[in-house]
Amino acid sequence: MEEINKKNYAIAIDENSEDELSILKNEIYKTMIMLKEVASNSKKDKLKLKKSLSDISHQLKTPLTSINIMLDNILEDKEMDTDTKEKFVINIKREITNMTSLVGDLLKLSKFDVNVVTMEKKEVSLKELIRLAILNIEMMAEIKNIEIKIEYSKDGKIEGDLKWQVEAITNILKNCIEHSKEKSRILIKLDTNKVYSSISIIDNGKGIAKKDLPHIFERFYKGLNSSSDSVGIGLSLAKTIIEKNNGTITVESKEGKGTTFTIKYYQW
Repeated sequence: MEEINKKNYAIAIDENSEDELSILKNEIYKTMIMLKEVASNSKKDKLKLKKSLSDISHQLKTPLTSINIMLDNILEDKEMDTDTKEKFVINIKREITNMTSLVGDLLKLSKFDVNVVTMEKKEVSLKELIRLAILNIEMMAEIKNIEIKIEYSKDGKIEGDLKWQVEAITNILKNCIEHSKEKSRILIKLDTNKVYSSISIIDNGKGIAKKDLPHIFERFYKGLNSSSDSVGIGLSLAKTIIEKNNGTITVESKEGKGTTFTIKYYQW
């Protein structure tokens, strides 16, 4: 017991016999294993949190430096013309918007990393899930004149957390819009069977390079066709959310022809 209190869990006390002392030793052994697992998980959670904070710091450094440089130019050049000053202000606003989005997504990922997010289990309509996700990107699609079409034979149902799944589908749709041409179309297909309900999101965009495909769900990964404003968080967050809801997400793509994301929610 003294060794266990010193957090020494490497002692062998798992003896098996029927006398009372051996039974007591076995129970102490079980307690020791439990404490060892708790300590190990706590250490892992701390390391994950440390990494998340490091990621946030690293990703914020570039836009903050850019904002500082632009502000210095505005403050130091008293005779700067209005058009140039306006361009700087617009760029600063864009950087701040991107930073706000980045911090929000990173904090959400960090919550999943340290297991503090609890998913609700309520009946969710796929049709309603898609409707709410489209509302989030409606303006973005209108700016590029992109049509979003939905195809389904019947309204599938899943057991899950509507709020979080809307977040995941929104991120996937954002990615598709960013990589789609103007005046193109995104097709969303809904399907359901006895094993799972699925959502397929198909765009006619730039496609994903073959070498990038295995990495697109990795945090901060930016492929060849990524936009300059992308930080590689949206798809990583979407995958995390979907998998927490007993789902899977896969991707197929051909450069110059488009990309298909397939999400499957399995029965609980």
